[in-house]
Amino acid sequence: MSNDFLYPVTTQTWSNGRHLVRCVKVIQETWDVRTFCFMADQPVLFFFKPGQFVTLELEIDGQPVMRSYTISSSPSVPYSFSITIKRVPGGKVSNWLHDNLSEGQELAVHGPVGLFNAIDFPADKVLFLSGGVGITPVMSMARWFYDTNANVDMVFVHSARSPKDIIYHRELEHMAARIANFNLHVICEKHGLGESWSGYRGYLNQPMLELIAPDYMEREIFCCGPTPYMSAVKRLLEAKGFDMSHYHEEAFGPVPAEVRQEVKELAELAADAPEVPVGERNQVSFTSTGKSIQVAPGETVHAAAAKLGLHIPKACGMGICGTCKVLKTGGDVDMEHNGGITDEDVAEGYILSCCSVPRNDVSIDY
Repeated sequence: MSNDFLYPVTTQTWSNGRHLVRCVKVIQETWDVRTFCFMADQPVLFFFKPGQFVTLELEIDGQPVMRSYTISSSPSVPYSFSITIKRVPGGKVSNWLHDNLSEGQELAVHGPVGLFNAIDFPADKVLFLSGGVGITPVMSMARWFYDTNANVDMVFVHSARSPKDIIYHRELEHMAARIANFNLHVICEKHGLGESWSGYRGYLNQPMLELIAPDYMEREIFCCGPTPYMSAVKRLLEAKGFDMSHYHEEAFGPVPAEVRQEVKELAELAADAPEVPVGERNQVSFTSTGKSIQVAPGETVHAAAAKLGLHIPKACGMGICGTCKVLKTGGDVDMEHNGGITDEDVAEGYILSCCSVPRNDVSIDY
């Protein structure tokens, strides 16, 4: 064939940052779970590490809202990405998305970021453990290995409330039927009238895990689900002496109530504390706006901006979502993040303002 018939396609590659995308498809996975698929108006290769997440930038009731969701699709399907969301009773964002987000709508996303992924922890044998909508990151990983014909022995264990709550059920069964290195096991807590179920029942426990994956002590384990589920899995593994350096779990979500209370108490203590001498303060300068302020030891760059009336977008407040990334042009900070920024971004001078504390005078391009 003549090369005259080959036309170059100009594409961009996804990188951590803010991107405008359009919803192109909505899929009803179960009665209360939907998948939203996105593409860019111009061709973009949405490559990410399977298991990572994005943060949606939304406006609900006239208020800006940021919320993080795992990417459920695989980067092996590179020109689009998907998130799968469960409608939560009383959940402001999940209900709004189910009721309002439809095909054709545009929104901004930040990301992709996240330490929980299958690329950074390569292994020949993996065990995926998930509960409820926690299936999304491990499904991304399984799809990646499946699509790329990876020589990885996968055991996929999913816990659901009932048969009608099993997300991706037909796709999982299709994968298990197609390849020998994908072993599927679904556990249902209960089943309703008229629902037939011949699989495991109840909750994942030690004897069940021994039956499902007798060699689980030799596997790299990726776990995601409700906090009680992950806590139970960890207790089970620790009781057997599992090397927890080979255990990985998804850890982002709303700030726990106890953390919010701790922050409140620290703020109250700070209010009662004696004034910090000027000599012990550091100056944070925001060069784009020409504003600067002196901060006490322990105060973050984000707190400094807020005192000046500068709004740096923020979602998690724990260095996970990457929303509050800003460029540091001078000075040094101590940044204790949880995977919300890449090594490449750090090398270029970017920081997460929510978890960066100045060590000396700092300049920020904002």
